[in-house]
Amino acid sequence: MIPTIMEGTIMVDVNTLPACPVETTLTLISDKWKILIIRDLLDGTKRFSELRRSIGHISQKVLTANLRQMEADGLVHREVYAEVPPRVEYSLTATGQSLKTVIDALWSWGEDYKARLAA
Repeated sequence: MIPTIMEGTIMVDVNTLPACPVETTLTLISDKWKILIIRDLLDGTKRFSELRRSIGHISQKVLTANLRQMEADGLVHREVYAEVPPRVEYSLTATGQSLKTVIDALWSWGEDYKARLAA
């Protein structure tokens, strides 16, 4: 039996992840856009257009690709509402929410670094 991590209906094969925990984390969030997507979804559920606006200079294609990968990795939940026009909302899963401490640490380090440069 292959060990898996289950988040919603997504199954991630543990055997395909790097042995090093730091490398595993970087594999999931190392892309510049993924970090910003997580940062913005920590505030709550957002629609695609809200995410695109809040992130800034990201193309629709790149945002879509990153959201799909993050959904496959079990970090983001995509909810589609049967309305006209269709409404799609994105939120962090419990696994995605658990990255808050990582984002907070990056925030603190960035503030400290900028303060040292300014001094």
